[in-house]
Amino acid sequence: MTTKTLYDKIVDLHTIEKLSADGIERLVYIDRTVVNEYTSPQAFSLLRENGLKVWRPSATLGTIDHVNSSAPDRTEFPAEENACTQVKYLIKNGSDFDFEVLNNGNPKQGIEHVVMVERGKVLPGMLIGAGDSHTAMYGALGAVAYGIGTSDIYHYLATSTLRYKKLKNMRVRVTGVRGISVTAKDIVLFIVKKLGAGGCTGHCVELCGPVIRDLSVEERLTLCNMAVECAARSSIIAPDQKVFDYLEGREFAPSGEMWPKAVEFWKTLKSDEDAVFDKDVEIDITGLEPSVTWGTSPDQNCSISESIPDPASISDPKIRADYERALNYMGLGAGQKIKGLPITHAFIGSCTNSRIEDLRAAAEVLKGKKLAPGVKAFVVPGSTQVRVQAEKEGIDKIFKDAGWEWRNSGCSLCLAMNGDILGAGDRCISATNRNFEGRQGVQTRTHLASPAMVALASVKGFIADIREE
Repeated sequence: MTTKTLYDKIVDLHTIEKLSADGIERLVYIDRTVVNEYTSPQAFSLLRENGLKVWRPSATLGTIDHVNSSAPDRTEFPAEENACTQVKYLIKNGSDFDFEVLNNGNPKQGIEHVVMVERGKVLPGMLIGAGDSHTAMYGALGAVAYGIGTSDIYHYLATSTLRYKKLKNMRVRVTGVRGISVTAKDIVLFIVKKLGAGGCTGHCVELCGPVIRDLSVEERLTLCNMAVECAARSSIIAPDQKVFDYLEGREFAPSGEMWPKAVEFWKTLKSDEDAVFDKDVEIDITGLEPSVTWGTSPDQNCSISESIPDPASISDPKIRADYERALNYMGLGAGQKIKGLPITHAFIGSCTNSRIEDLRAAAEVLKGKKLAPGVKAFVVPGSTQVRVQAEKEGIDKIFKDAGWEWRNSGCSLCLAMNGDILGAGDRCISATNRNFEGRQGVQTRTHLASPAMVALASVKGFIADIREE
């Protein structure tokens, strides 16, 4: 028998037909999807134009998260006309095509990827496609998941299938000793830097090794969420007992006599010992420190004690030009220390770092402290359920006492298309996934870091080393 990787096993299980002689092009069955108000409208319009229904409504979840405000006093519908139209259209689509939609005011509302996971909609061994690149996050639970375009959303909704081009296999073993205050965010930033912004193009990346095994499920979600920042279409971690414990009892997880049967199957979801990978990389994190991005791409980052690199030292002309452009945009200089850089804003939220563990870590730093003069900060829990849990634990009070705004769930300042937006020249340290030019507003400057580092910078007024607290 031919040995297989975990990725190969899951794709093969979902293959309806091989469409090319080499097996690269396939027709695959997709287990579930999630649609939001921003990327799905055209797909539903196509269904209507062609007189089609959603083939399996129960496998589709709708969430309002991109264009809705996170303000404490937000209303059911956005005030901005286009945003309001998008929200109302998704709600109408849910009603007309018989699938659940979570709008503001619903106790289960939240960021699509956070909600899918917390409700048990994502299970090991599934193949999931959804209209957002960070769908790859679901790989932390042992699923193969990837972002799809509007035409694919339409095809999925109508048929529960998609044409799929099989990816190559890449294994990244993460080894070494995890240092003090080094978080999953620091680890994934280091991985992205090591592999490069395009280092995983055309591959599904399997993350493994002792460091990965030691991470909590929520930490693994952060890793798989940001694996796309080195161009991985999908990323995956073999499910283990931590994952099974995390899923047990969730709303859509198997229950009763189905639970042990599901776990028995899930335990088979791992790469064969002698499986062959197209790329095989080992990354040792020994000596890794808390990290922060300095540029306009997640791979442009450095440890807190390091200096910003000099483009002149880069031999590749394209990368050198990228570095020069990034430094110019960010208003920084080669050789400048990232530590001590003043900030104007701090933000915790997004599908990357807005879960309860993230809020707990930040609250631990903020306890008994106040925002630095001139700094504005707000936190957006990843879902209404996360928000409620945090309030039960008193985390909201810690943030409020420190001067932070405690807000409602949504994508918020991760992409600044919902009223949460910064001004030109603002410098924000952010627990999000992307620091592209203009990501948080025109001419804004974004530095990615862990929730704890974001919290610390907010009370210091500058980027600081969490280990020195």
